Amino acid sequence: GIKENVSTVCFKSRDLYFLVTSKKTKLNTSSLKNTNPQNDNNKTTTKSSTMKFAASTTALLATLFANTSAFTVRQPSTVGALRTFGASRPFSHATKPLAANVLKLSEPHKELLDTVDVFIFDCDGVIWRGDSLIDGIPETLDKLRKANKKMFFVTNNSTKSRAGYKKKFDSLGLDVPAEEIFSSSFAAAAYLEQTKFKESGKKAYVIGEIGICEELDLIDVPYIGGPADSDKQPNMGPGGKLEVDPDVGAVIVGFDRMVNYYKIQYAQ
Repeated sequence: GIKENVSTVCFKSRDLYFLVTSKKTKLNTSSLKNTNPQNDNNKTTTKSSTMKFAASTTALLATLFANTSAFTVRQPSTVGALRTFGASRPFSHATKPLAANVLKLSEPHKELLDTVDVFIFDCDGVIWRGDSLIDGIPETLDKLRKANKKMFFVTNNSTKSRAGYKKKFDSLGLDVPAEEIFSSSFAAAAYLEQTKFKESGKKAYVIGEIGICEELDLIDVPYIGGPADSDKQPNMGPGGKLEVDPDVGAVIVGFDRMVNYYKIQYAQ
């Protein structure tokens, strides 16, 4: 349905359309619409025009995938709105890169510190990287505390309990109270406590490390598995069977560097 000179061809990764600048290629759709099927000359003209357009489009696709610098949306000079391959969403006419438009805070004190009361930090890659403290973190936390801001530190790494993470903060010279630390190991234990799992008389099976076990100990929920099952192997032979404890009422799965077939078989 392109009725005018076109300087772009559209493709996108998910919906198959990007815009790429190219030489103008003309496809006269009026000649297609007015073609008489019984007129051989018209058939030849239509076929020729279509083949030229297809060949030009193929060349543009080759350029697109060979040159990633072409991934920029550009405004066509003669096309009012370009829709592609049945897509219902027209492109914006504004020239813009294919990237998120995130505004930079020009006045952090005015635009952030004066309007935000609670700050939630991820840990790995934000507070530390491996066992090394990231530059600027002590000064940032000190400034926030002096401004009476509340802070919480969250992580989806369940290998440590809150006590384990408290020791890590201390080793990095950061004075962070345990009540400001929220790990996924603590979240799992908190869920069992809130749902009154202990009152069921059941126990939990753990695929994970010591962090989950330490948090379960704090709420007196019995468990099996975890590090204790790291060296166990199931009977994988013919007729092999793994006996499981009928009192297991929950399975908790976290990051486990010693996961094995025994744990997976038991958990299922």
